[in-house]
Amino acid sequence: MGRIPILRDFIGIIKDKASQSKAALLSDPKTLSLHLALLRATTHDPFTPPDPRHLATLLASGHTSRATVSTAIEVLMDRLQTTRDASVAIKCLITVHHIIKRGSFILQDQLSVYPSNGGRNYLKLSNFRDKTTLLTWELSYWVRWYALYLENLLQTSRVLGFFLSSASSSVDNNGEEEEKVSSLTNSQLLKEINSLGNLIEQISRMPNSLHTNGNILVDEVLGMVGEDYLASTNEVSIRVSEFKERLSCLSVFESVELGFALKRLEDCKERLSALGQMRNVLVETVWGSISEMKDQVGNDELYGEEGR
Repeated sequence: MGRIPILRDFIGIIKDKASQSKAALLSDPKTLSLHLALLRATTHDPFTPPDPRHLATLLASGHTSRATVSTAIEVLMDRLQTTRDASVAIKCLITVHHIIKRGSFILQDQLSVYPSNGGRNYLKLSNFRDKTTLLTWELSYWVRWYALYLENLLQTSRVLGFFLSSASSSVDNNGEEEEKVSSLTNSQLLKEINSLGNLIEQISRMPNSLHTNGNILVDEVLGMVGEDYLASTNEVSIRVSEFKERLSCLSVFESVELGFALKRLEDCKERLSALGQMRNVLVETVWGSISEMKDQVGNDELYGEEGR
């Protein structure tokens, strides 16, 4: 049984070397370093996360021309779509996540341009399966979940107007965000809280597979998603506080829709509480305010019905 992983690792090393040699021969000299950095960041090794040096090279491309950025994203997405190896796929997705969190505006914009403009959705990996070993089979669950999560993250970021949990959307900007939220219409606020609910719901569906516990790639994903979770609950908190100020001004339809959105969020709490890395004093406070607000909305709906 021990020979299969050893043979697989050896084949993976050969594939990595072959891909890099092919890139050295066929790539445009202007983007060769970029192409090699991507290949070195997304190797077949299931126990090594993307090297920060290679990620830095990819992120640095965001400060060059739009043509270079377009090439970087195209090469990344082609590798993601053509690989059948779970380790390569999850490293490609981790790289996508780093671009969302730390990339320049041009990189982020190029990344989100395909699904938002009706182009090919490179994050559609619902049929991904790597049956080579038990580990790769379970990593495949993570690949499918993570791709859908990142798709949700991009969609939510488009609705909010900024990339959630990115360096430019720090929690330190809460004052500015509260001011912006206060100027939104009720329907816009509902759209945003529903979109945040979709994202948190996807986080709550995170796989819980025994054989990936302690895997360094999964731990890397958990760390990054955990940061997003804190950022998303902070955004929910700002919007729940704004709805508290407007509660008496909501229509019956708006109250019902808000109640459904809050109930959906609350339904995620138990699943998320089971994940130790998702526990946080600030988060618990937000969950308390969601529950309190849901009860308030429910009471207002009841009194509204009785008054009619």
